[in-house]
Amino acid sequence: MTARTLNLDDSLYQYLLDVSLRETPLLKRLRDETQAMPMARWQVAPEQGQFLALLVKLIGAKRLLEVGTFTGYSALCLAAALPEDGSLICCDMPGDYNDIAERYWQEAGLDARIDLRLAPALQTLGQIDKPEHFDLIFIDADKANYPSYLEHALRLLRVGGLAIFDNTLWSGRVLETNPESTDTRAIQALNLALKNDARVDLSLLPLGDGLTLCRKR
Repeated sequence: MTARTLNLDDSLYQYLLDVSLRETPLLKRLRDETQAMPMARWQVAPEQGQFLALLVKLIGAKRLLEVGTFTGYSALCLAAALPEDGSLICCDMPGDYNDIAERYWQEAGLDARIDLRLAPALQTLGQIDKPEHFDLIFIDADKANYPSYLEHALRLLRVGGLAIFDNTLWSGRVLETNPESTDTRAIQALNLALKNDARVDLSLLPLGDGLTLCRKR
């Protein structure tokens, strides 16, 4: 027994996947294709995708927003968990990976639920005039703008909705004292700000590279 979170070595992590991961063959193909790309590190871990889908079902979410989509793995997990009348807006920049995402969404028969908007995310978010409209917002984009994404998320989320930030442990770089990286500094600032933010209920999970859940009060 232990009173703190376990460190997962390769064997224990593989056991976690073996006994709990319900990844479809389509998701596995998408993950494998993405892992062959130079930016493969941008993809969420498969257990994160499954956890996001579970959250959608747990809170009965119908209106989702994703900031940072890449090849569409997390979006596919989210969209598949929605009811038939659900919808997902995805914010990303134009890139070759957009075609990969749309190809897999179409193959899954879920492309009608997904609205991919290609522009700087802050621009897209600023144009969404639907305060307190969304049930869940997943944020996994440029880290330097995380504090700004938080403010947009709190404007757009309904009370009781979830804002979820990826990479909040940042492979341990959050421990750096005087980081040169603006991304590292932004994640540190977000984490410190959220600790005492009375607008949300909070939990930072050691899932993947760190996953922070914020429930809007």
